Amino acid sequence: MKNNKQTVPNLDSLRTEGDINLGKNRRLWSETQQEPSTKQMLAEDERWFIHQAMSTPCLNVLRAASGSWIEDQAGHRYLDFHGNNVHQVGFGHPRVIEAIKAQLDTLSFCTRRYTNEPAIQLAKKLASSAPGDLRRVLFAPGGTAAIGMALKLARAATGRFKTISMWDSFHGASLDAISIGGEAAFRQNAGPLLPGCEHVPPPDASHCPFRCGGTCNLACADYVEYVLEREGDVAAVVAETVRNVPVIPPPDYWRRIRAACDKHGALLILDEIPIGLGRTGKFFAFEHFNVVPDIVVLGKGLGGGVFPLAGILARDGLNVAAERSLGHYTHEKNPVACAAGLAALEVIEQEGLVSRAAKLGQQAVVDLQRRLAGLKFFRSARGLGLLLGVEVCGTNGNGNEEAERIMYAALRRGLNFKVSKGNVLTFAPPLNVLEADLSRAWEILEESFVAVAESKD
Repeated sequence: MKNNKQTVPNLDSLRTEGDINLGKNRRLWSETQQEPSTKQMLAEDERWFIHQAMSTPCLNVLRAASGSWIEDQAGHRYLDFHGNNVHQVGFGHPRVIEAIKAQLDTLSFCTRRYTNEPAIQLAKKLASSAPGDLRRVLFAPGGTAAIGMALKLARAATGRFKTISMWDSFHGASLDAISIGGEAAFRQNAGPLLPGCEHVPPPDASHCPFRCGGTCNLACADYVEYVLEREGDVAAVVAETVRNVPVIPPPDYWRRIRAACDKHGALLILDEIPIGLGRTGKFFAFEHFNVVPDIVVLGKGLGGGVFPLAGILARDGLNVAAERSLGHYTHEKNPVACAAGLAALEVIEQEGLVSRAAKLGQQAVVDLQRRLAGLKFFRSARGLGLLLGVEVCGTNGNGNEEAERIMYAALRRGLNFKVSKGNVLTFAPPLNVLEADLSRAWEILEESFVAVAESKD
């Protein structure tokens, strides 16, 4: 039996892959911002939960969440532009809560092999919202499980098992999901992983290994076709339509890959777990690129910011696995979760949140450029709808240290967000965020850049 000696996570991999939960900036935050009762609860959390990178130690203790705001144990309030991408309609939307309470009074659980009206209505709503022939739905209790269902369906439909996915991608934390995923913090020392999982470079202009220069020649897309051709028996290309950083592919990227999949008999599976349901200014992010995948994976916000709920939408012609159990999860058709999801979709539709996200997102990029241009450590701002990123540069280095300091400076002023890829400040506000709150968030961000530049934080 192995000893229980703990290993220290690789800080460089954490800075590249996600939030930073170790180091001097976290310690300084804890010492100056957290009261004794909070520190005690965090110590209890560390005592009872298995430690893991990115969530041990936890950042803080929450006691309330509403709309665009979260409140910690000490009563400090923060605009939450992180939210794990679950709060398209904000936290605790009244219509979602009302639907949950009503469903609890009638049918709180649906035993497996049975169905129920909320599940049927949610599946019908999703299918009717999708372009092309994406008409078949299957639910799961989380995005990682939905990715697993998509992989199993691709194997059943093609008779093949190999996949092509992207380095730097994230599709969930289970063994099958990290096999196709490309983040070191999840893959390292976890092998052996699933066989047949090929990886290619992502369409990330800032880190493009092909060095296309001023004119993109879509060499990254051609690389995918090259592997499809050489392998010859790939079941599916699995990728995030838009990386959650965000990394926005060139306009023709997905059309090129769609054509390559069709040519070589592979399915196209697009993971929109964190970015679907209107966040990018289209209900499905792939609609920006004029393609339709064979399978799209949804999650996070599908549960209305309350329940864990995910699912896949597949082409009607992929209804070919009736003799297999692709999911059959205990909470696959949970009526309360489905009632929450149905209410969330109705809010998105009736409040016009998709078009609102497109409009506010365009304004946000302009506002961020205007506010931050000329400030020390600012490199660029980009976005697609209300999926936004600000890239940070460093005085000596890649900007990772400066990005972390800016994040904590913003937290002190009441703004919560995520650092991705080490030096990109990533923002995902609710689609119904008040314009005044959006403006206040950018004011806080500007103040934080200035404070770090002047070494005040």
